[in-house]
Amino acid sequence: MAGHFEVFTDNGGSCRVRLVDELGKELAVSIPFRDTDAAARGIYAFREIAASGLIEDHTSRF
Repeated sequence: MAGHFEVFTDNGGSCRVRLVDELGKELAVSIPFRDTDAAARGIYAFREIAASGLIEDHTSRF
């Protein structure tokens, strides 16, 4: 899977990051960041968490 991160400016003027899969489908969008440096730090944090974070299921079960 060869997805990528995109840093973009939202309608309010804040920097955001979106995670896109290899087909261009948006998988996640970040919180607003004040600038591209903060967005880059968010990407690095996301990578660290994704590489080692546990999965917690918070869905309700019927």
